[in-house]
Amino acid sequence: MQIGSVTTPFGRRPMTLALVRRQVETSEIKPGKTADKWKVFRDASEARELLGLQDRSLAVLDALLSFYPHNELRQDAQLVVFPSNAQLTLRAHGIAGATLRRHLALLVEAGLIVRKDSANGKRYARKDKAGAIDSAFGFDLSPLLLRVDELAMMAQQVVADRFALRRAKENLTISRRDVRKLISAAIEEGASGDWESIEAMYIGLVGRIPRSPALGDVNSILDEMEFLQQEIINILEMQQKDENISTNAAHSERHIQNSKPDSIHELEPSSGDEQGGMAAGNNQPKREPIRNFPLGLVLRACPEIAMYGPNGTIGSWREMMGAAVVVRSMLGVSPSAYQEACEVMGSENAAAAVACILERTGHINSPGGYLRDLTRKAARGEFSLGPMLMALLSVAGENGRKAG
Repeated sequence: MQIGSVTTPFGRRPMTLALVRRQVETSEIKPGKTADKWKVFRDASEARELLGLQDRSLAVLDALLSFYPHNELRQDAQLVVFPSNAQLTLRAHGIAGATLRRHLALLVEAGLIVRKDSANGKRYARKDKAGAIDSAFGFDLSPLLLRVDELAMMAQQVVADRFALRRAKENLTISRRDVRKLISAAIEEGASGDWESIEAMYIGLVGRIPRSPALGDVNSILDEMEFLQQEIINILEMQQKDENISTNAAHSERHIQNSKPDSIHELEPSSGDEQGGMAAGNNQPKREPIRNFPLGLVLRACPEIAMYGPNGTIGSWREMMGAAVVVRSMLGVSPSAYQEACEVMGSENAAAAVACILERTGHINSPGGYLRDLTRKAARGEFSLGPMLMALLSVAGENGRKAG
């Protein structure tokens, strides 16, 4: 460490190890490194929230950069600017003195500038006999040059997050519109189903949308809104299939009654080939894979399982599956029953099923038998976690309204 590379603040301003580290780092900038100061400023402006800065802070940084005579920050140049507070106030659009000092401190704290104070705290430059600046005391802009790549990456991340937030908001608006109109159509046309509870879930989701939502907020609600939309479609599709089956059955019955076959054997196929090539050992329809649901949605529907995760929380499917193993043992579900559920449903869905069982443990006499029954239904393509999760989400929403 070079002794001259570290200076302490003048007056009552404290020295911190973070300031020491920043000053040492700026003294080790790669030789020959350069950067356009206004490009760096634009990147810092984009990343201002990540840096903990406000608009006034950027106005002060803009003023400081205006006192640097060149457009290019260079490692081998004098990067200390030394304007007085009066000059800074003028170029920062008349900012008040106390406000100026506060935002200078924020820029130092954010690691964008470093104070290089003189013995008496004044800002000035000392020139050599040729008139060139030999040393200067004021604000060192070297951290901007040091962090040019980091600031560019932060700016890109902010832009990407902004785009993702806009896209998520658009998707949520579309899904919200679709759910609202599907519920209204089902109610108006008399479709069977607990549409009052479904509508209450929809209203609860809309009520959770913050006035200024972050990306995580929107994605969480979007997952649940799309889940609700899919379950509504599933309900309506099942009703349509039931209607088609009833219609076809009635048509077949009329056809049989109108036909007068000579032999009863003509009504029965004589081989697998006459059934469309379905062999005797392959007469089961292909089972559709069970759909995986968002972890956040499962945890909202089944909050009890979270206490069995690491430190009482669950942040990933791996932690969820670990908690499910603990709960499986606690509920008396045999390892073979859980293994079979994992093989048929998939590990994530089996863990979610265990979470649902835990949530309803007071209403289930034999959790192991119940899980085996769900597994058998899943193997026949007759089970979906959707209705279970919907019911539990509805209960959770109702409890929340009562608590409120």
